Amino acid sequence: MQRGYFVEGLGGAQFALPGAVERLREPISDAESSEATEVLAAADPAQPYGASVPWPKRAAGRASRVAGALVVCIAGDAVLFVERGGRTLVPLREPEPDWLAVALDALVSHVRGRRGPRLAIERFDGEPVADSGMMELLVESGFTAGPRRAVLRSQA
Repeated sequence: MQRGYFVEGLGGAQFALPGAVERLREPISDAESSEATEVLAAADPAQPYGASVPWPKRAAGRASRVAGALVVCIAGDAVLFVERGGRTLVPLREPEPDWLAVALDALVSHVRGRRGPRLAIERFDGEPVADSGMMELLVESGFTAGPRRAVLRSQA
C-alpha cells in the first residue's frame, strides 16, 4: 500500500496499491477516452459526481445521488442524468445532437441489457419531451414514440 496525493483536488492522505498508482500515471489515449461511455447508478460509489466531484453547473440542483437515478458519462464527464422513475432526462451540458446520440445509445444498451429499468421519458430539460424537439432523436436511438412520452423497455 502506498500513501500520497494521487487525485488532485481531494484533500487528506490517499492510499493505493502500487499497481493502481502505475495505472494512474499512464496516459490515456484519445481513442480510449473519447469512446468510453458508461451508464452508472447515481448513488454508485464509482460515480463521483455529487460526492467528491461537484455536479456540472447546468444541473442546477436537478441532479443528485439518489437510488434509482442514472448518470451517463462520456469520457468520464457526466453528460446526462435520468431522474428516479425514468420520466425525466436532464442534460448536464448544453444539448447537442452529437453527444446526445452517443449518450442515448449507451442508455438504450444499458436498459436493453436488462440492467436498467423501463424508461418512459415525459420531460427533457424541464419541458415536455414532445415539445422539446428530442422525440426524433429518442426514436432514432430505440425509444418508441407515444403522444406525450418516449418509452424504452428491456428486451424480454
